[in-house]
Amino acid sequence: MKIERPQTWAAFTVSVMFVALALNAQQSAAPQKQPRTSPPPIIWPSPPLADGPITLDTGIQHQVRLFVTKGLNQPWSMAFLPDGSILVTERPGRLRIVRNGVLQAAPVKGVPAVQGQGLGGLMDLALDPRFSQNKLIYFTYHKPPAGGTGAGVITLARGRWDGDGLTEVRDLFSATQTGNASRIVFGRDGMLYMTVGTGDPPAAYRAQDPNDLAGKVLRLRDDGTVPPDNPFINRPGYRPEIYTVGHRNALGLAVQPDTGAIWECEDGPNGGDEINILQAGKNYGWPVVSFGRFYLGPRVSEKPWQEGMEQPLVFWVPAIAISGLTFYTGDKFPNWKNNAFVGGMRQGEVPRSGHLERIDFNEKWEELHRESMLRELQQRIRDVRQGPDGFLYLLTAENEGALMRMEPAPGNEPAR
Repeated sequence: MKIERPQTWAAFTVSVMFVALALNAQQSAAPQKQPRTSPPPIIWPSPPLADGPITLDTGIQHQVRLFVTKGLNQPWSMAFLPDGSILVTERPGRLRIVRNGVLQAAPVKGVPAVQGQGLGGLMDLALDPRFSQNKLIYFTYHKPPAGGTGAGVITLARGRWDGDGLTEVRDLFSATQTGNASRIVFGRDGMLYMTVGTGDPPAAYRAQDPNDLAGKVLRLRDDGTVPPDNPFINRPGYRPEIYTVGHRNALGLAVQPDTGAIWECEDGPNGGDEINILQAGKNYGWPVVSFGRFYLGPRVSEKPWQEGMEQPLVFWVPAIAISGLTFYTGDKFPNWKNNAFVGGMRQGEVPRSGHLERIDFNEKWEELHRESMLRELQQRIRDVRQGPDGFLYLLTAENEGALMRMEPAPGNEPAR
């Protein structure tokens, strides 16, 4: 298959460099002028969060309250322990624990060395489905490369929780060198689904290479080995770990509550963020087809779809820098039952435009409405999860990051 590549490689490279530098630099207090040929870097820090509780209004659920736990540095993912504690990854390479709404001062012990550079670092968390019996916790991280140069190796690892830290930590599967993100989730089939991101051209074409794990969703056993029913098993030229191909930078995975299907959300560049329903062996198009535009304005592709490539269920133009995905199935917010929630870090490359987005669907899971919430906070929302208590929990992607618990405001609780 011939792939037509856009012609402005130098501009794209400059664009990606500026974005990466902006994400990792200490943000300055005031905007600075940049060359007109580069995209606007994110240089305005978000305003400090109030200590809380913060009361805000929403559309159909109306007033909610946010309880804020501060003191985190670039938090990325969270997992809920049976005792009510919450584990939180920090991208620079620390695992933290919040107990009764209080962040414990000391990081959790047992995390291996992490390369927290570019967009990489300590990434996602998932408890083993049999955690109550085996105490196993899975996580993804960028392992420092051999020789110490270049991008980290995105790696799946697991350790055993002893109540205070991780023991028996070992790597299960190392995918490839990439500075992009990784999410994990256990499916109802007991398999572990793991994303491996890629970026813009020319690296983007790794997503279409079946012998390269970048730009793919992988399907693995809980010990990191390959299930015998993966779609590309014994197919020459294909890595057997691959479940789906053609993804950019996947920043959310969740199990759909009705069907058990794996839903994935991924960042486009300045446009083309999308939610996909994953199907074994399918191609999701990046960068051959896309609804998005690159940071400097050109379309990623003149065609948003072609035969043999899947269309997204939901997409955003301009991008919201999507990150995190969950379905609400609890009883604390009855008006949000079976709605999907995604975090947004900025809209259309505009600083201080992060928010939480709610999407509802009809009985066929076709999109009906979107609601943009929490814009007043001007925070970059990195992750969103439903807790075992039925409340929503969010992480802010800030150097002075926070964990937020969302509850109905007093007088707005569901009837009993």
